[in-house]
Amino acid sequence: RPPEDEEEEVEVGWQEKLFSQFEVDLYLNESACQTPLDWQYREEIQKLEKAGGRKNCRIFTYTDHDRFTNQEELCQKVTDLDHEVPSYLVERMANVRRRRQDRRPVEASSLKSKIITWEPSEEFIKNNHVINTPVQTMYIMGDLGPYGKLGLREYENVLCTIKVDGNGVITVKPDFTGTKGAYRIEVEGEKREVWEYTIENASAQVQPEEEEREQRVFRDLYERHRDYLRGLVGSDFEMPLPGTLRLFINGEIVSAQGYEYDNLYVHFFLELPNQWSSSPFQQLSGVTQTCATKAVGWDNVAYFCYPFTLEMFYTQEDEDSLPQWPVLYFEVLSLDFWQRYRVEGYGSLVLPASPGVHMLTIPTWRPVELGTVAEMRRFFIGGSPELEDLTYIRIPSTFKGKRLSRFGFRTETTGSVTFRLYCMQQSKAFLENSALRQRTQSVLDRLGGFSQQSSVYNVLEAFQRARRRMQEARESLPQDLINTSASAV
Repeated sequence: RPPEDEEEEVEVGWQEKLFSQFEVDLYLNESACQTPLDWQYREEIQKLEKAGGRKNCRIFTYTDHDRFTNQEELCQKVTDLDHEVPSYLVERMANVRRRRQDRRPVEASSLKSKIITWEPSEEFIKNNHVINTPVQTMYIMGDLGPYGKLGLREYENVLCTIKVDGNGVITVKPDFTGTKGAYRIEVEGEKREVWEYTIENASAQVQPEEEEREQRVFRDLYERHRDYLRGLVGSDFEMPLPGTLRLFINGEIVSAQGYEYDNLYVHFFLELPNQWSSSPFQQLSGVTQTCATKAVGWDNVAYFCYPFTLEMFYTQEDEDSLPQWPVLYFEVLSLDFWQRYRVEGYGSLVLPASPGVHMLTIPTWRPVELGTVAEMRRFFIGGSPELEDLTYIRIPSTFKGKRLSRFGFRTETTGSVTFRLYCMQQSKAFLENSALRQRTQSVLDRLGGFSQQSSVYNVLEAFQRARRRMQEARESLPQDLINTSASAV
């Protein structure tokens, strides 16, 4: 730097041309002027020289039509290697300028009868090779040469790149400085000078009247778009009856992993509790395709990607009762070359009570028999102990007693099955949620609180288990100890 600190501040407008010392020396020479743009720049520079010279010193600009803008797009590197060799695709794409404004809309708007053009022209390739969104580019440059030696091309550095595409999106790179520190550029040379610069948005603030007018235009646009979407949906949009919840699930059996045998398939069905119903055409069961496994890490995984759709309705009868959610029961089976099938595992899944995307991995188990004979039978001729009623995985639907004993029922843990569920809920109670805030909400109304409802079922099950354990512990205590504690109280 010179003895005095060198600082320069310039306010640049969009596509405003500020000449550098190199351009001044270049365009003052008549032999260097070839295009009409060069002669125009020569005239502007001569006017500046008569008016007292340039006001800017080190900061200058390259606009959209300058030679540097075209060369910069061709010279941009794809990787960060110092000795990068452009590939064939890079060389071909370098000739396709995204800023072309002379596209012919006739070819794009006309009906194309030919799907394949066997002999495309060069212009056809440029216009149809990529999605050609017109972009205008502007570079704000800095001449960071040593003091007294301005106008050397090797000391030109890009300070800021501004691009505006046809959709009105403005890209500024690097971003406005704001509260961040200044950007730094270290010049390679003998003294290795370090330059710092900041970029600020100098545009005038929008007046309140103009901002309100803009917001009014946006509101009108959104209302027209809403009316357009409403016209597409129509007025006969199906709504459930009052007091009814509609549950719609787009599900997918993603994969099964950790099983003993190969060639797996999954059989599943849905059990609807009381107060739940479905359409008579709704299929509540299904079987996946047989899928071979592949080794992923330590497990053998079978990727089914089997989609299924479930639609059901909940009708509220008692406002004080909490609904039981439907349960999806499934079993995993294997099939070998000799058409022998084996049960690999049983599992169940309570459908999520909250809408949204749910990724669930359910562990499974299978019943076993003691002894080597059962294992030899399973290995050689297939077959294994099976459940006659799949609802025995949880509490059978036919069970009416107070206690369900599984004493002596031997099982072993097998693999797991992964489900992806997209859940949607529809009810008039959700629409009337704002009007129902001033009165006590019913159970169906509270289903609108998705975050809390998702854990209600689990809390009820935990409460029932704790209550049963407390009753069993009380029954196992001696009667004299119970009477003594009661008299002490």
